[in-house]
Amino acid sequence: MSFPHQTIAIIGAGPAGLSLARILAQNGISSTIYERDTSRNARPDQGGILDLRPDGGQHALHLAGLHPAFRALSRPEGDATRIVDEHGVVHFDEAGPPAGENGASDKPEIDRGQLRDLLLDSLAPDTVKWGHALVRVAPAPTEDHRWELEFAHGVMTVVDLVVGADGAWSRVRPVLSPAMPIYTGVTFVEFTLHDVDTHHPEVATLVGSGTMFAMGGEKGLIAQRSGKGNVRVYFALRVAQTWGSDCGIAWDGPGAAAAIEALLPGWADPLLALVRGSDTAFIPRPLFALPTDLEWAPRHGVTLVGDAAHLMSPFAGEGANLAMRDATDLAMAIVGERDVRRAVEVYEAAMYGRAHEAARESEENLEICMAADAPKGFVEVMKSHGPPPAHE
Repeated sequence: MSFPHQTIAIIGAGPAGLSLARILAQNGISSTIYERDTSRNARPDQGGILDLRPDGGQHALHLAGLHPAFRALSRPEGDATRIVDEHGVVHFDEAGPPAGENGASDKPEIDRGQLRDLLLDSLAPDTVKWGHALVRVAPAPTEDHRWELEFAHGVMTVVDLVVGADGAWSRVRPVLSPAMPIYTGVTFVEFTLHDVDTHHPEVATLVGSGTMFAMGGEKGLIAQRSGKGNVRVYFALRVAQTWGSDCGIAWDGPGAAAAIEALLPGWADPLLALVRGSDTAFIPRPLFALPTDLEWAPRHGVTLVGDAAHLMSPFAGEGANLAMRDATDLAMAIVGERDVRRAVEVYEAAMYGRAHEAARESEENLEICMAADAPKGFVEVMKSHGPPPAHE
């Protein structure tokens, strides 16, 4: 039976799931996305910024017919990197192209929320089924090679292909592998400063137009400028997995900033201004990763994309790009093969190699960035990529 006559269920409306549905639709193949959020506005904060690379996210957007719209939304000037030590001394400073030069960067930045809206708005209105939290995936009892899906509110459906695009704690993954995410030993504490140009001009100057990394003594402050003039910050440190709940800090209380500052003795005052300037609650986020060599035996009619397939820490900057490349390869395998089993095999063979490589890079970069002598190793990695491009 060919794909136009088979049902495809995508679990999760993240970059991978949305890209997959859009590229399939562009090729005349329908699918349904089942998303646990109750509506597209259930979580207004969709996270930080993404740099979409030509062979990753941008490739997907080309095939989705959305690349011109992406370029109009993107920030080429966001493709900038600054690395400083805990004393504020700059060790690496790569500027992005001037604002407005849309073609001047091969990996311009875009806010996660903007990318999500771009993809959602490109889909037919009934493509995403909101408020569908998956609780069970099992072989259909009376139909060979089909899958029964059960959702939290009691709805059930049977489909020919299930694609787990449901992230770190995927409900689909256990059908293929017993692997579970493992704590990396590093926790991020996330917070935001709004409208820094007006309210925190010193922070605006410190961070610049892109991302600033401040590192030293197995700790770090990673600050990213968004398209709305905000700066999202991640305080990184090596602690136990339960530290966020066990440390005694009231993360939404008035003393949280001072508690974090106390964990950064000797750090330069301009860097501590990032912490003091937060106007949101502080959110601890332990970082997890799947085994770097994760693979599974193929099963007819089920596969994984994105973090569900290869969760890794953000230290390689590859998560969204890999997820959208997964979506591209799976969509084109479906279009080209028109057979469920063969399409999944072709996609998974391509996915494993690049996922393993990126996962190893992420693991190595975490150790480099969280080393006692950081940012030394990270600066060496960045310089090995060659000199910053000239922007005229």
